[in-house]
Amino acid sequence: MAQLWGGRFTKKTDDAVYEFNASIGFDKELIEEDAAGSIAHAKMLVKTGIISTTEGDAIVKGLKSILDDVSSGKLQITSEYEDIHSFMEANLIDRIGDAGKKLHTGRSRNDQVALDMRLYTRKTVKLISEDLTELLNVILKIARENTDTYMPGFTHLQKAQPVTLSHYILAYFEMFKRDALRLSDIYKRMNYSPLGAGALAGTTYPLDRDFVAKELDFTGPTLNSMDSVSDRDYLIEFLSALSLIMMHLSRLSEEMIIFNSNEYRFIEIDDTYSTGSSIMPQKKNPDICELVRGKTGRVYGALMSLLTTMKGIPLAYNKDMQEDKEVSFDAFKTVHDSLTLFAGMLKCTKFNKDIMAKSAVNGFTNATDAADYLVKKGMPFRDAHAVIGKLVLACIDKSCAIDDLSIDELKAFSDMFDEDVYEAISLKTCVDKRKTAGACSPEAVLAAIKAEESFLDEYTCG
Repeated sequence: MAQLWGGRFTKKTDDAVYEFNASIGFDKELIEEDAAGSIAHAKMLVKTGIISTTEGDAIVKGLKSILDDVSSGKLQITSEYEDIHSFMEANLIDRIGDAGKKLHTGRSRNDQVALDMRLYTRKTVKLISEDLTELLNVILKIARENTDTYMPGFTHLQKAQPVTLSHYILAYFEMFKRDALRLSDIYKRMNYSPLGAGALAGTTYPLDRDFVAKELDFTGPTLNSMDSVSDRDYLIEFLSALSLIMMHLSRLSEEMIIFNSNEYRFIEIDDTYSTGSSIMPQKKNPDICELVRGKTGRVYGALMSLLTTMKGIPLAYNKDMQEDKEVSFDAFKTVHDSLTLFAGMLKCTKFNKDIMAKSAVNGFTNATDAADYLVKKGMPFRDAHAVIGKLVLACIDKSCAIDDLSIDELKAFSDMFDEDVYEAISLKTCVDKRKTAGACSPEAVLAAIKAEESFLDEYTCG
């Protein structure tokens, strides 16, 4: 068992205690970050004269060789080591001797792991941002191609008013755009280096924390050593943002599941993103959507787990904080996989435009426009609402749409109806005349598309 702290102890750690305490099984994920932080720290130790140039060069060369050997499989990370820091330091000392023992000068595992996790999370924030950007581009392409594809809009899962597929899908663009902006904000807030905080009180060595921060592309060093080693706000904030991303993916998944059903048939999910049944040969299941919907709870769980872990921890570092990694690594991978698969699935989804338009007509989605037609003829809105309500009831009895009634049948409900009513309540008119900013007319949607294109052109994270 390789330990960095055995000098004070006279008894060997109980095997069960060692295993329970060890984190090598999951924090080995941080090996690249641990090496990067150690290389920057070594360069700073040379710069400040704490170690010699020869020692610094040997440390950097040794760390890089460890990374290369792990990457090639020549060197294995095993449970012999307590954590990734022990693994790196022990192997470094084996390779370069006493110079390797000087690497830890002026730092603690507390600020070391705080740096590693911050570096890893920062990298993942950028990765998820790239995933979101890809999904946003897929959504925008669908919007551009469907400004005249009519479909019903829903409230309470009831057909409400006609919209276009373009307008509908842009609603999700707005959701994921907010997610992307949150990631950009998180990146800026978290981009400060905790290395140099020591265990909690800083160090007596003349460290150059600004140099290390610059080496690792941070905005600067953190300003309080106690907060530096005990801060996991950035991670909680990121998990919160990931939970919102999954919530948005889950909402879209739910609608795609519904729209893909035999009852709706608005869309057809491609065979490459579907699975079948082991007993029912006719089945084609939207498993990706269902799994994304299910995995949303998994990401929520990671957020709640870390919030609960952190809620009662006094300053500064406590071992409880080791629990931040497993749930976070799992959430990071879950969201990355979900976004990547979802973008691919959406890219090749077929939209059944005729069925969507027919559904909008048959769902009385033009009823509001029929009422507005009577209002423009001089009828008070409340009276018009009542007239159209009775008209819809009659259409339900006849199993027809409002448009299917003859002008005489319409006049039986109000003399104000005239031949121009058919044009006034057509799907095209219902959609086209809604021209206010953010509405569903092609004019308004094209303006929105232009704005979204500008957003994607200007968006950055990091």
